[in-house]
Amino acid sequence: MTSPLDAPLKNALGPRTSAALAKGLGLKTVGDLLSHYPRRYIRRGELTELSHLPLDENVTIVAEVLEVRQRSMQARKGSILEVKISDGKGILTLTFFNQAFRKEELVPGARGIFAGKIGEYRGALQLTHPDYELFADQTAGGDEEARRFLETLVPIYPATASMTSWQIQKAMAVVLDTLPPLPDPVPAAIRTRRKITSYERAVQSIHRPATDAEWGAARKALRFQEAFVLQAALLQQRAKLRSVKSTSRLPGALLAGFDAALPFTLTNDQKLVGDEIFMDLAGGTPMNRLVQGEVGSGKTLVALRAMLAVAESGGQSALLAPTEVLAQQHLRSIVKTLGPDLAAKLRPTLITGQLSVPEKRKALLAAVSGSARIVVGTHALLSDNVGFYDLGLVVVDEQHRFGVDQREALRLKGATPPHVVVLTATPIPRTVAMTVFGDLDISTIAELPGGRVPIKSFVVWNKPLYDRVWLRAAEEIAQGRQVFVVCPAIDAADPHPELVEGDDGSVPEPDGAAAKRPIANVTDATAELRANPALAGRRIETLHGRMSSDEKDSIMQAFAAGRIDVLVATTVIEVGVDVPNASTMVILDADRFGVSQLHQLRGRVGRGGVPSVCLFVTHAEDGTLARERVEAVASTLDGFELAQKDLELRREGDVLGNTQSGGRSSLRLLRVAKDGELIADARDLASAVLEVDPTLDDYPDLRDALARRLDAEAEAFLSKS
Repeated sequence: MTSPLDAPLKNALGPRTSAALAKGLGLKTVGDLLSHYPRRYIRRGELTELSHLPLDENVTIVAEVLEVRQRSMQARKGSILEVKISDGKGILTLTFFNQAFRKEELVPGARGIFAGKIGEYRGALQLTHPDYELFADQTAGGDEEARRFLETLVPIYPATASMTSWQIQKAMAVVLDTLPPLPDPVPAAIRTRRKITSYERAVQSIHRPATDAEWGAARKALRFQEAFVLQAALLQQRAKLRSVKSTSRLPGALLAGFDAALPFTLTNDQKLVGDEIFMDLAGGTPMNRLVQGEVGSGKTLVALRAMLAVAESGGQSALLAPTEVLAQQHLRSIVKTLGPDLAAKLRPTLITGQLSVPEKRKALLAAVSGSARIVVGTHALLSDNVGFYDLGLVVVDEQHRFGVDQREALRLKGATPPHVVVLTATPIPRTVAMTVFGDLDISTIAELPGGRVPIKSFVVWNKPLYDRVWLRAAEEIAQGRQVFVVCPAIDAADPHPELVEGDDGSVPEPDGAAAKRPIANVTDATAELRANPALAGRRIETLHGRMSSDEKDSIMQAFAAGRIDVLVATTVIEVGVDVPNASTMVILDADRFGVSQLHQLRGRVGRGGVPSVCLFVTHAEDGTLARERVEAVASTLDGFELAQKDLELRREGDVLGNTQSGGRSSLRLLRVAKDGELIADARDLASAVLEVDPTLDDYPDLRDALARRLDAEAEAFLSKS
């Protein structure tokens, strides 16, 4: 039986309105529209504070008409209608060209909702040709009726230029008035325990509340429903993964010989996580484990030991890296760590999109024949022409650069389901782990190898300090050390700065004066440093994403070998690049990066046992969110503390991006940063339901909700393919 939530909107609203909702907001079904919740509520008698309206942004406001004035245009025929509206304090001008008829309805004293993009003309705020809807005069019935009219709650929806908030409200009313009974995915017993209302009542109340308490109760119920359905979906996926069989992989002589030859002792965390992985590999079901750890904690070594356990039985491992620079470095590091004998036996092989045709043909043959027991690559590993003889382990490095779709595409290359290890140097708060990675087991490497010297971090925010940066860099080079300089962009014309904020790829917006400055870029910074007397005669080179694979590899090898003193780069060096002799990291326009990204960049130094420093250069004003991000990173080296701080500072949409979560970011009301207790409770309750009834035969509404969720994710995946 088809759910009423799946009904196309065009059946209820007609082709024109449904097309506008689909194009502007992506709303195609009744369920889509019902889950397009109001952003806030206003009362007809409650005016918007006009002094805080942001320039160049679309706004929806409530105001009262003060004055209407019509005048002729000077340069050409026609008239301008200027309407001043107010909140009782500030004034905003509405401007209409050749629309004199509007003065018949926009009369002094009229109140309504006005929508448009805030502009500025001669120092005054204005809306040009705004949409508006005036409140009908319902005050004639006496004071009590007038009071009720003015206190009626009006929902304000996320809207577009072609679909205003009140148009969405009218469409919503049509759908709500014709709704059949709605299925409720949260079992009645759980609703009673949580003291929440039914889904049907919550939907009505959130869109047409009579009181503040009513929409508050609705949001509470809908927030819990989101958490409950999400956790049920993750737990069901977890159970599904554990229901299939995989090949057991037992460590043997290869691992024993490798461990015996190591010139250092594994940390306790590395041993513990390694044991967890070996236990998973020996089991009859596919491992699906996330290994999180601080920058430089030795996650790759843990993964390499797992690869040796898989290689013992002739199995292959595929290591997926986000960039060619990192893939090439992984290959060199693996070959070096294995030693000549093991490397010759296991034949670590590189597959990237930049290989020549003969090189690629040779690499593909090594992978499909099974002679390469370890295959390292970029997204090129996901190509249809890449095959494996016996893929036993998939290792995904820096998971926040890949989606679950990509992880799954590589996993499906195994004849039997391979084991999966996902690595991240971005520590993940517990609530995010439950929400995004609830289908994975999680291991943590918090302990750093011995001999590490803590990195000193400083915020550079004025010119005297900035000048001192390059003197400090020169001092470090004079001691035989090397310097990283990171910029957000390649050149002044770069329309796409190489920024990857947190997990979802969005770029933080600069604040205050920083917004008016040209963005720091590799080209200009390199020219400036080469002209700086303090760095005269020093070898200064660049590295960025527009360079060819061979160029990038050549530069990185030269830097690693000490033949370059200063490397000016974009975030291409963000993850995995290991140059122990680099002691100084300078990040220009640090406020353009996210918290986790700054922490990752800082982790490129301090890897060689010498005192290291990270200098965050920023023009963000004190007290702004951008400056707060930079100060937060400079204040601590604890990645787990920063992860929580990052969660608190960032917008919710940044926490669960599509790239990372593969469709799990469709949260409407649930707030991962604030709803940790709710998420944990929902997970426990969902687990109890699935434990008693894994197929949900007694909970058909929940089963249908999970199926609908999977269908939506499948549709999203197909649209990206």
